[in-house]
Amino acid sequence: MTPAASYNSKLPPPEIPETGQKVPGIPGTGRRTPEAHAAGPHSAATAASERTEPTVPADRHSHFLKTINGLLLIIMFMMIAAFFTWSENIAITRIIKVIGRMGMLLASWLVYQKIIRYGAVDSLRPHNLLAGFFYLLYLGLGLASFLWTSNLGVSALQWFMTSQTLIFCFFFIKSLYLLDEYFPGHTIRLYNILGNSIFAIIIIFIAGMWVNPDTFIRYTHGGTEPRLGGFIMNPNELGMLAGVGIAGFLFDVKRNHQKWLTIAKIGLLFYALYLTGSRSSLIGALFIMLFYIHQTNNVRLKLAVMGGLLLIMPVMVHSVILKDGDAERVEEVLSMTGRLPFWKGLINEGLPREPWLGFGFMRIDYNDYFQSRHSYPGMMTHNTFIQVLMNLGFAGLVIVIFQMIFTFRGIFREDKEKKLMLLSIMIPIMINSFTEFGIFGESNFGILFYQLIILYISLKRNPFLTTDQKRHLKITRPDLNPYTHDPAADAPPSALATPTCHRVSI
Repeated sequence: MTPAASYNSKLPPPEIPETGQKVPGIPGTGRRTPEAHAAGPHSAATAASERTEPTVPADRHSHFLKTINGLLLIIMFMMIAAFFTWSENIAITRIIKVIGRMGMLLASWLVYQKIIRYGAVDSLRPHNLLAGFFYLLYLGLGLASFLWTSNLGVSALQWFMTSQTLIFCFFFIKSLYLLDEYFPGHTIRLYNILGNSIFAIIIIFIAGMWVNPDTFIRYTHGGTEPRLGGFIMNPNELGMLAGVGIAGFLFDVKRNHQKWLTIAKIGLLFYALYLTGSRSSLIGALFIMLFYIHQTNNVRLKLAVMGGLLLIMPVMVHSVILKDGDAERVEEVLSMTGRLPFWKGLINEGLPREPWLGFGFMRIDYNDYFQSRHSYPGMMTHNTFIQVLMNLGFAGLVIVIFQMIFTFRGIFREDKEKKLMLLSIMIPIMINSFTEFGIFGESNFGILFYQLIILYISLKRNPFLTTDQKRHLKITRPDLNPYTHDPAADAPPSALATPTCHRVSI
């Protein structure tokens, strides 16, 4: 029950009318009067109430909700796009990223304020506190590492970008919660926003591959292997992005939302994932599909998905993972493209130098590059957990382990749909975290998605509304007036109490 429905807990829950239907009971609310409710659906009291009630359209807020959905979609698209390298000029790229991300932070706050002004109050309170607490503790240790970092400029830039993304996610998720709380029955969903914003970006890359291949295609292994992404984005990161989009669209299929169009979008995302040549992203997408098959009750859908996987899997495994059976490439797969010797060098040679507090936030050595005797030089570890170990030491690693434990605990405590959706998004970003930047690495959109998840499980409706909040709802949402009305307002002065908030039934 929403806070707005707390006016009289003895009344039945609201009934949402169809367009043009006469609603018996309290004006503008879709509720019957207590007398009509007690008398039954076909009683004289109900009939009398029906004769006096105005017509209430079912789509009262549809225009507003469509506007908000469009704004959230554009904001998420622009925020994700701000992580890309759209120019080879470093200065231009940094300007685009800073202005783009700060602009989207401001935009997310404006949407949040727009929802409140239209007719909502921010009565949310913290939930699953330990997940958020340990993430803030991780950022706090990163901030403290400015005192001993091997490069203050790099550490500060990475820390501020990660913190800025967290603030963006805070207002974005709050907006979704306010919609859930004060617009019950709305169709705006996080997974749909993620799916469509990612799809729009992927379409740009697929089109760019044909129009300007020099920009959108990256050639690796001596120019023999073309991979979608170009200099704009690491192909492995782009593959992970496609995986998150697939995870989002699968839940649109589940709720039968534009089913065949959504299936076509999923097919294009799989095509893009194939073009990236990313093994880890392909594995992540397969796990997402298997997870979806496991939890759905639709037998026909299960058979269709399994049939599709059986058709495409042999080709994708042979060409993407086994690289067409090339013996040298298979050996490369076994060493995870040289990552294993690099990780071994980091732990055996780099970690003993700064084991407890590391080299500073997003620093893995005293110099810009770490190079062991048996591996290539690198600026990042290609593993988010080793990255934390190197830049914040064992202290940082312990913090992020506990943070993840409490995050997963919070996810499993959510309702079924929300839990399954969050776990599906976690699959590709977790697999990516073992081979690329990951959720605790240098600034990337994997961090954005992980922060969205943390905040999505860290807020909950507050069972209290202040007098000012009730007054705001009475002014902005006349359709909620009977529920936001303060009974104390009609009491004599001697009966008035002085608390600043009123209990709301749950």
